[in-house]
Amino acid sequence: MSAAAARLTPAELRELFLFTDLDETQLQWVADHGDVVDCPAGAEVSVQGEPARCFFVLLSGTMSMVRLVGGSEVETVRTSDRGVYSGAVQFYFGDRIPQSYPATVRAVTDARFLALEAEEFARVFRQWYPMAVHLLEGMFVGQRTSAELVAQRERLLALGKLTAGLTHELNNPAAAAARAAAALRERFAGMRHKLALLSEGAIDGEQLRALTVLQEDLVARIGSSPELSALDRSDAEDELGDWLEEHDVDSPWQLATVFVPAGLGVADLDRVADVVAPSFLEPALRWLAYAVETEMLLVEIFDSTGRISALVDAAKQYSQLDRAPHQPTDLHVGLDATLVMLGAKIAPGVTVVKDYDRGLPAVPAYAGELNQVWTNLIHNALDAMAGEGTLTLRTSRDGDCALVEIADTGPGIPDELRRRVFEPFFTTKPVGQGTGLGLDVSWRIVVNRHGGDLRLRSEPGDTRFQVLLPLAEAAAVPA
Repeated sequence: MSAAAARLTPAELRELFLFTDLDETQLQWVADHGDVVDCPAGAEVSVQGEPARCFFVLLSGTMSMVRLVGGSEVETVRTSDRGVYSGAVQFYFGDRIPQSYPATVRAVTDARFLALEAEEFARVFRQWYPMAVHLLEGMFVGQRTSAELVAQRERLLALGKLTAGLTHELNNPAAAAARAAAALRERFAGMRHKLALLSEGAIDGEQLRALTVLQEDLVARIGSSPELSALDRSDAEDELGDWLEEHDVDSPWQLATVFVPAGLGVADLDRVADVVAPSFLEPALRWLAYAVETEMLLVEIFDSTGRISALVDAAKQYSQLDRAPHQPTDLHVGLDATLVMLGAKIAPGVTVVKDYDRGLPAVPAYAGELNQVWTNLIHNALDAMAGEGTLTLRTSRDGDCALVEIADTGPGIPDELRRRVFEPFFTTKPVGQGTGLGLDVSWRIVVNRHGGDLRLRSEPGDTRFQVLLPLAEAAAVPA
């Protein structure tokens, strides 16, 4: 860009719609401080993200305005209308907010601009229009504060839902562990009692040793036997019951329902009968049953506490409380953690499909904020399917970006609504069921915070939200 020697006269300025109603003194100030700048075709007038130092007014030629989205430029304006303005468009705030160019402006053809230094213009503008400045500031700050408060409320509501779901998920294994621990105490007492009965019967030491070795062998097999169908399990219990009846064991069905789930069959009971005398068979079998039940209860406690640990770990991954806010991030970890957190909301009729590209590299990101995005998108997908359908989480590489796709088989979003889904406060849900901020928050996190892109493709039975995130560090502006 180069400044022309000539300046605009007050009369020429009055022809521009921005300055039509200025008085002579104000026009003279603009004439004295405005530089006429010539821009050859292709030259950049301002660059997105750089400090906003000048307010530009188009005098002649054609200009375009572009924004960087997902590593690619998206043209938002192309115009040759004389008097349109760009650059430091919030100059009147001065240093009360960060002043940076919101977009890149280029000369499409040879163009001429009037350039006003933003700091100087802000000073006189506040003197000329103090009430207008107060109104503009109030509107801007009020809208931003309102959006922040509502967004905070949205996050609190989401946190409440997640907490309720997590509490429900934790309660199940915790209750199972508590029940198993109580039952285990009873089984230990029974085992001690049966062992006392064996010893009182003067069982031969060699037989007791053989029975103990056999017990260890049978207990070690618990958990490795295949899961039986209801019919196969019933047949196996009948077979064991018949064997126990033939050997004069009291309440045979009681023992059969213990041995079959542990994977023990007639051949195993024959081995017990081979190592003990007939008079000790029933006490030996009941002692073995207590040992089997004890091991099965220990397995249940181990599984339950393991589920609790996995849920707590998922909550840690989701919240990112013990991690730096911006870091190389494995997207799959966040997606899986979000699924766990939303587990209580995933209805039995919903099938979850994970189609992950495990070769996808880590993405530089604010992991906790991305988890908010996954929460909003998955939550919306589940709502759309109303308890029946397929939720698909897919990752892949798209050029220099990582692509995360969250798809559902719901009814889809009509054409007339697709253009508005990312608008603040717009929702397709019934009154009282949505704030209309989830997708707006997601948009700002993906686009503004990460320099990515958020897209929607929808038709009945196939709705996809696509999140594009740069694989390399990208300049981002505050959300």
